[in-house]
Amino acid sequence: MIPKAKSYFHRGGETPLLGSTIPEHLLSIVSRFPDQEAVVSLPQKTRLNYRDFSTQIDLLARGLMALGFKQGDRIGVWSTNNVEWLMIQMATARIGAILVNINPAYQSRELAYALRQSEIQCLFVIPHFRSSDYIAMLKELIPELQQDSVKIKSEIFPHLSRVVIFDPKNSLHTDLPTPGFSTWQQVLTASETISPLELEKQTALLDQDDVINIQYTSGTTGVPKAVMLTHHGILNNAWFSAMSLHFTEQDRLVVPVPFYHCFGMVLANLLCFSVGACVVIGSEHFDANKVLTAVEKEKCTAIHGVPTMFIAELEDKNFRHYDLSSLRTGIMAGAPCPPELMQRVIEDMQCGEILIGYGETEASPLTHLTTSADSMERRINTVGRNLPHQEVKIVDTETGATLPLGKTGEICFRGYHIMRGYYGQPDKTREAIDPTGWLYSGDLGSMDEYGYVQITGRRKEMIIRGGENIYPREIEDFIFTHPKVTEVGVFGVPDKKYGEQVAAWIQLHNSETATAEEIRNFCKGNIAHFKIPKYIHFVSEFPLTVTGKLQKFKMCEEMVELLREANQQL
Repeated sequence: MIPKAKSYFHRGGETPLLGSTIPEHLLSIVSRFPDQEAVVSLPQKTRLNYRDFSTQIDLLARGLMALGFKQGDRIGVWSTNNVEWLMIQMATARIGAILVNINPAYQSRELAYALRQSEIQCLFVIPHFRSSDYIAMLKELIPELQQDSVKIKSEIFPHLSRVVIFDPKNSLHTDLPTPGFSTWQQVLTASETISPLELEKQTALLDQDDVINIQYTSGTTGVPKAVMLTHHGILNNAWFSAMSLHFTEQDRLVVPVPFYHCFGMVLANLLCFSVGACVVIGSEHFDANKVLTAVEKEKCTAIHGVPTMFIAELEDKNFRHYDLSSLRTGIMAGAPCPPELMQRVIEDMQCGEILIGYGETEASPLTHLTTSADSMERRINTVGRNLPHQEVKIVDTETGATLPLGKTGEICFRGYHIMRGYYGQPDKTREAIDPTGWLYSGDLGSMDEYGYVQITGRRKEMIIRGGENIYPREIEDFIFTHPKVTEVGVFGVPDKKYGEQVAAWIQLHNSETATAEEIRNFCKGNIAHFKIPKYIHFVSEFPLTVTGKLQKFKMCEEMVELLREANQQL
């Protein structure tokens, strides 16, 4: 009997992996394309070619060295999209410091966890974002910031020594907020004590396998995990993605996705810098009108986004008035893409080579990508094949055995792109990566004989709302602290606009009463806005398994039915 072919695919490549660090590769790009635009920020009215961009990066890198920061130190950035974010990204790489990305939507509780867990030594921060006053939040968290000294000695955050404030709306960064904060200009001024030769010597010490970035991704336990990524992993992931998109120095990519995501930092910023293309910032945070304006004004050839962003752009009231004829390609990823949406982006946005991408932060992040040469059926119904120099297999969720082609199981990855591990969490690392180097994604899918993968679901309970990964346990743990709550279950329900919305079933203590608004107000300011449940249902009991575990699939089914009866749009 002939055995069935296994769901295992290794994709080699005629093009070898890059063997340089991020700053080494960028310097080669600068030497080749010094006059090409590297970044354009419309809200900041800023344009920098690669020569000037490199000069600014080096000034910041020398300033960080002058302040005592070195290879392996953790430097956080808590900010929306702006030119300074890009400079911080590349300056930390220049000296080998580890950039820690912090979600701008984080509230004090979430920020405090990241500062402690990653042992952040320096934090770059903007003054505010929407209704969040970052300065006030930091003063509350770190009383030492009230002192008249830019060198912090905090009991709660013993590793943190500096907080650097910068204002993207003030190009000169001349405003001094309060004592305790360093300023952007002070960091640049400090660079005078470090020579360019000293910076070159520091860069020469770096190795491609050094950890260069920490990104937070939550786990099913609800405890955020700090993913450690290397020069080698993210640079090659960006570069091979650029090759798949046929990117050159002539391309211009508008970036609606946030920089703190791997999607933005690697597949947008680093992707462009890997080939000499231009990053175009249309707005500091997503705004469909400003994205479309940027495409027209800057003649952008590419656009990235999660499905909800493309929906918002297509539904913009002035959509038909924009000239989008310059568009050619881009990546849609971060959540399942409805076939109808893909068709509309190709036809209505005139983006004929738009591709579907799939991956996860722990994989640097891209593992699969369709190509413009694929059939429309494959471009719409699969996530394509894995990138060159990567391995993928589908395994049985119970036994771990590699499954035959066409069978559904858990998707696993192995290769240069796999994370170094979770910072400070070796047990969690061992749970994610087995002894032979396979990373278990938690996603379910099947593979055909050509290596094309179709995603069928998620083994994890993760909710994906508009590209944001949301983990129920984190929300459950917080809502449980409400004095009236005795039990809570959080899960996702379908949503036409966001893909999924957060729903919560709550059981109150006997004789207690509460409203959905009361629970939401309790959450506001404590957890990020996108984690706050849109739908809240109070119950007297939960459906349970024989072992007492919540049966969330039953809760979801009933919630969907309740919403339909109430004529809620799903």
